[in-house]
Amino acid sequence: MSIPQSPNSQLPSSDGGAIPPSPNSQLPSSDGEAIPAIPPSPNSQLPSSDGEAIPAIPPSPNSQLPSSDGEAIPAIPAIPAIPAVLVTGVAGFIAAKTAEFLLDTGIPVIGIDNFNDYYDVRVKQYRLDQLAGREGFTFIEGDIEDLPALEQIFKEHNFSAVLNLAARAGVRYSMENPHIYMTTNAHGTLNLLECMQKHGVKKFVAASTSSLYAGQEMPFVETLPVNTPISPYAASKKAAEVMAYTYHKLYGIDVSVVRYFTVFGPAGRPDMSPFRFIKWIDEGTPITLYGDGSQSRDFTYVDDIARGTIAAMQDVGYEIFNLGGGNNPITITEMIKAFEKQLGKKSIIDQKPFHKADMMETWANIDKAKSLLGWKPQIDPYEGFEKTVNWYLANREWVKDVNV
Repeated sequence: MSIPQSPNSQLPSSDGGAIPPSPNSQLPSSDGEAIPAIPPSPNSQLPSSDGEAIPAIPPSPNSQLPSSDGEAIPAIPAIPAIPAVLVTGVAGFIAAKTAEFLLDTGIPVIGIDNFNDYYDVRVKQYRLDQLAGREGFTFIEGDIEDLPALEQIFKEHNFSAVLNLAARAGVRYSMENPHIYMTTNAHGTLNLLECMQKHGVKKFVAASTSSLYAGQEMPFVETLPVNTPISPYAASKKAAEVMAYTYHKLYGIDVSVVRYFTVFGPAGRPDMSPFRFIKWIDEGTPITLYGDGSQSRDFTYVDDIARGTIAAMQDVGYEIFNLGGGNNPITITEMIKAFEKQLGKKSIIDQKPFHKADMMETWANIDKAKSLLGWKPQIDPYEGFEKTVNWYLANREWVKDVNV
């Protein structure tokens, strides 16, 4: 390796004097003859021990270094940048945790979110604050409904995969405002798929829902027909699944559809029962309970869902996967009792009629995810309930002001 010299540096001579670094200066050899100084030319040569000249090493990507035995050692190639993963809805409950786990493995994440006010944005900001400043994370405030904005993002970044976790969620609210569910969940998915096929991005993970299984025999398996959704929310998710299949067939995009089952955990959605019930029990506010509490859910802890979503990034062609607890479902009444025990308080129940768009039970068959993705949940629901309560207690000072 050559040692750079400053313009005024000098080399010592055999008699202790200094030799100026002139282009015409010479160094004394062992036999008294002068060795011409080495000009700083790309074609200059260094003398070898046997008198032959060793060509200077040009700064080429394909240059080689001589080894001790005369063989050439290939130059070390530049390490290519790891392509980023686009995570939509990154300030959302599942997406924020998924982005966290991707960053933990060294995968860069470009996150996009429109910060809509469907629920209290303070919870979204809290999640985003946990990601801000992490190496490899870039946040872009934007909307998957905005096709020109998406096209610009795809022009500026090289993506290895797109994880579409942005969505309008909530069965009941979809009956009040069905149009926004179609524009976000269906049209937004189409926008992403169109950008992917234009820019050569070949992996798509689409978040879907267990709400599609309404009225089917349990445990729900992916091969069941889900052509009769009972809410605009479920219908919009079905539309997204079908559009993803079309782009798989037309353009070879590899698609994993992941159907989530009742995801809960720390910093969860404040419109969902675990967040609401914990807060209401702690504050002594009556719990609004639709039905008698006998309806059951296949509760799945958010960390497990995030790991399953990342596992679904592998090549599968086009496949649908249930990501759920896979155990016997837990009733809403049992969940309330678990929260009461952990908080040391009794709940006050304000019972309402069962909502016609709600499902009585959900229960996932997760054999396919186990066999093809190597995934299974690690966190027992009751352990997850405890973790969720502990997070609430640790953050109660600001959570008390969150609208639920």
